[in-house]
Amino acid sequence: MVRKKNKDISFTIFLAVLGCIIIMPIVLMFISSLKDDRYEIMKDMGSLKAFTVSNPTLKNFHEILFESVQNFGRAFLNSIIVLSSTVVLTFFVTSMAGYAILRGKLKFQKFLFIAILSLYIIPVESIMLPLMYQVSSWGMTDTYAVQILPFIASPLYIFLFYNYFKEVPVSLAESCELEGASFWRTYWSVYLPMNKSPIITVCILQGMDMWNQYLWPLLVTTEEKVRPISISISSFMGTGGDIYWDQLMAASVLMLLPMLILFLFFQRFFIQSVAASAVKG
Repeated sequence: MVRKKNKDISFTIFLAVLGCIIIMPIVLMFISSLKDDRYEIMKDMGSLKAFTVSNPTLKNFHEILFESVQNFGRAFLNSIIVLSSTVVLTFFVTSMAGYAILRGKLKFQKFLFIAILSLYIIPVESIMLPLMYQVSSWGMTDTYAVQILPFIASPLYIFLFYNYFKEVPVSLAESCELEGASFWRTYWSVYLPMNKSPIITVCILQGMDMWNQYLWPLLVTTEEKVRPISISISSFMGTGGDIYWDQLMAASVLMLLPMLILFLFFQRFFIQSVAASAVKG
C-alpha cells in the first residue's frame, strides 16, 4: 500500500514537472507580450527576469492591430472569416457525405467509401502545385474561396461521421421514415442531434488546421487584404535578422488565443469523442 502511494506521488510529481515544461513557453510568450521594449525582452531571455514584467502594457496589441504597417488587424479578420466559413462547410459536407454513404441507396456504395477513405493517404503537399495551377487558371487566386474550398471535404471527417452514424439504431431511422420524415429530415432531426461529440471534434480539429495554414495561403495569395494571420505574423521578423520581439510576442498571443479558448470551451466534448473512438477501434 505504501509502495503504491509513493508510486502515485512520484507519478504526480513527474506529470507536474512535465506540465510546467510544456506550459513554460506559453507563459513566457504572454509575459513578453506585455513588455514594450524589445531589447528588454532580448536581455531578459535566459534568466528568471523573462517571467516578470515591471510595467505591463497592452501597447503592443494596440500597435499591431491598428497602427502597424503589416495590417495585422486585417489579417486577423481574414483568418476568422476563412476559419468560420471552412468549419461550417466542412461540417455540412462531411456529415452529409457520411450519412449518404451509410443510408443512401447508392451503386457501388462500399467501393465509393473505400475510394474516399483511400484519398486520406495522399499527402496534401503532393497535390498543391497542380491544384495551384488549376485555381490560377480559374482566376481564383487572392480570394477567400481559394483558401476555403480545397479543405471542406476531408476523407478523415467523412470516415468519422460514418462510424458514428453507424451506431444509430437502424430501427429508429426506419420508424422516422415510416412517420413521413424524408431522407434528409432524418439526417437533420435524428442523426445529428445524437452525435454532438463528433461534430464538436470535427469543428475543433478543422478550426485548428485552418488557423495554422501557412503553405497554401502563401502559394495562392499575394494581397494583404485576403492573407491570413499565419502569413502576416512572419512580417514581424524584419529584415537583416532584425526581430521585433515585442510585437512578435503580441502577435503570437493573438494567434494562440482563439484556438486556446475554443479548445478549453469544448474540451469535454472533444475528450468524450476521442475516448469513444478509442473504444470503437
